[in-house]
Amino acid sequence: MSIRGKVVAITGASSGIGRATAKLLAERGAFVVLGSRNESALQAVAGEITSAGGKAVFKATDVRHRGELEALVAFAVERGGKLDVMVNNAGVGPISRFDALRVEDWDLMIDVNLRGTLYGIAAALPVFAQQGSGHIVNVVSTAGIQIVPTMGVYAATKNAVRTATEVLRQEAGQNLRVTEISPGVIATNFGDSITDKAAKKLIDERLGGIAISPDAIARGILFALEQPPEVDVGSIVIRPTAQG
Repeated sequence: MSIRGKVVAITGASSGIGRATAKLLAERGAFVVLGSRNESALQAVAGEITSAGGKAVFKATDVRHRGELEALVAFAVERGGKLDVMVNNAGVGPISRFDALRVEDWDLMIDVNLRGTLYGIAAALPVFAQQGSGHIVNVVSTAGIQIVPTMGVYAATKNAVRTATEVLRQEAGQNLRVTEISPGVIATNFGDSITDKAAKKLIDERLGGIAISPDAIARGILFALEQPPEVDVGSIVIRPTAQG
């Protein structure tokens, strides 16, 4: 099935997985609506897409605020005439041990990773209900599958999204598709948000060497979107072959 002409909103679209997904989907003919806090980076990504012949627009969006996600969805409908897919990709990972007591970092992960995804779902569902169709894609993490030290709160937020995604899938009925995709170690700017020096060193030294391109996740998302309307790809795990 082709995604040509589909309108796809993507949060966290200014870099990493969001950027790779936006470029691939636009290349395949989708009209992509990009959201992120970094407006200048969004403008650059949209420029790359349009220069290559694709269709993209952008709107500065902070997923911690429900109204901004509602505005992103409204913008997508205004510019594209509809919304076919909502990709809740925005996420942060300032990981640390619990006894480091970086409570502000915990709050940030809860607000962005969990609350931001729920706000994205809440913004898209009324549009999908009115249309009688839609697809929600939530980007989770293998950190919630293999749980290790320093990842406690991060994994908890991602597993909360995993649980919410599965319940949404069961509630969705035959006209709404719901997919969660769990990336492993991906070459993104994930480490930039880590404020704990020991945790950042661990990520940079031990995991950086096995990281794979975010293009791999973009291809996984494309696979889910390209299925026939009656086929729901519920869960995809994509990680490096070297990841334990």
